[in-house]
Amino acid sequence: MRPYGNGEVSTVESLPDAGEWGETRSKIVEWHDPAGPARTARELDGLTYLRAILDGSVPAPPIASLMNLRFLEAEPGRVVFALDPDESQYNPIGAIHGGAVCTLLDSVAGCAVHTTLPAGWGYTSVEIKVNYIRGATRDSGALTATGVVKKAGRRIAFAEGEVTDSQGRLVATATSTLLVFEVPPQG
Repeated sequence: MRPYGNGEVSTVESLPDAGEWGETRSKIVEWHDPAGPARTARELDGLTYLRAILDGSVPAPPIASLMNLRFLEAEPGRVVFALDPDESQYNPIGAIHGGAVCTLLDSVAGCAVHTTLPAGWGYTSVEIKVNYIRGATRDSGALTATGVVKKAGRRIAFAEGEVTDSQGRLVATATSTLLVFEVPPQG
């Protein structure tokens, strides 16, 4: 028995048997080899590359399949993605894990910066600060994330992102600092 902070006591014996938790669920994740698209990313400017993902000319990165991400829009300095939440993204208390929302925000911030970069240039996150406003579950519907470049510098870029649920309610916001660099040629 373990006491809780309120003085109540919990026992493992009171938990349901393993069979009472329901059927095991699974999810199949499929993706294309990311090496080819990464080579293409070095050959195209960022906006053209992201638009090629949007129109299906280039496969989406593996993280998109893993996280149920969809690319919706790409304009200079701005992108919109959606995350279709499912139970595989749940944390221990039955809500979409904050890390999934952070990944969504990191993705839109980075890709917004990518839309401003010439061919042969890339980016990586230096820092991201996320503010969680409300929780989300699969019943929240698609989570829509918008990333916008606030300042596109030669070495450092600044972007912001926000996530809303299917009813337009704010779920989370982020500010991000990204390092911009020339991608070394592949040998």
